[in-house]
Amino acid sequence: MAAKKDKKNAALPETPAAAPPAESFDMVFHAQLAHGSQTKQVRDFTNVKQLYESIAKAFNINTQEILYCTLNTHKIDMNRLLGGQIGLDDFLFAHIKGQTKTVKVLKDGPALGLTISDNGAGYAFIKKIREDSIMARCKNISVGDAILAIDGQDLTNCRHFEVARMLKEIAIGKEFTLLNVEPKQSFEQISARSNIASSGTVDAGAGKKTLRMKQNGTAECVPEPTDAIKKLVSKIDDKLEVDVGVRDLELSTTLYDLAADVLNKANKPKGYEPVVDFFAGRLDQVLSDFNFPDEFVLDVYELVQEYLNK
Repeated sequence: MAAKKDKKNAALPETPAAAPPAESFDMVFHAQLAHGSQTKQVRDFTNVKQLYESIAKAFNINTQEILYCTLNTHKIDMNRLLGGQIGLDDFLFAHIKGQTKTVKVLKDGPALGLTISDNGAGYAFIKKIREDSIMARCKNISVGDAILAIDGQDLTNCRHFEVARMLKEIAIGKEFTLLNVEPKQSFEQISARSNIASSGTVDAGAGKKTLRMKQNGTAECVPEPTDAIKKLVSKIDDKLEVDVGVRDLELSTTLYDLAADVLNKANKPKGYEPVVDFFAGRLDQVLSDFNFPDEFVLDVYELVQEYLNK
């Protein structure tokens, strides 16, 4: 596919202006520690790190103790993970560090069977373990475990794609050691969600909205995506898992936004063709760390193109 070869020569847009100051939000969200706690209020954040800092302050714990958050459930439900968007009525449950464990793994095949995700604040964790895989046969490894180290190499502040790449590059036949930490186990002493007042405010007739925390550190209150867009973003996330080994709904949403922006010709240089190469160039500019495979770039482009042409 020509996208990657040509994108280096693609006409890129001018360097964008500095990001505007973060918007100010007077919104209050309710939170609990997932293993059980009183309900606290958190506010004054525009990105995930600031959110974790607000939760840590509210519960008087260290920010580094928080592994990830789920929305509207205290269970380790990977379908309810906090990404870059929070509904104004969502209830936050913070999962904090529990027991640390060391596991030896023999990589006796090309694929370990892990899907890695990212909490956006310094920890990569296991989001999925494929049945009948190498990791499925390993005892003491579970969905929801954060990966702290591989063979003694500290992974704090490594992104999920970096961890996935390191695991993929381990030679077949080699035994390696994972240092994991599991979330603190829950107990059934959490107050009923129905007893908590709705958080945030939505203008009459505005419809359901979400607070979206962007990668540039700003946030905005936006209408909740349509079911069709949610389905499309989920398809992009499925391809991200297959081609890159990670799942990340916020990243998949960003990929959709970039493709839609290019296809709507909002930032297309006059007379520039083909659009797919311009999309590849935009990915190099905005998400250069990922080095997406050519096939993945084309698949995302075609998915969004098909949706917009309906």
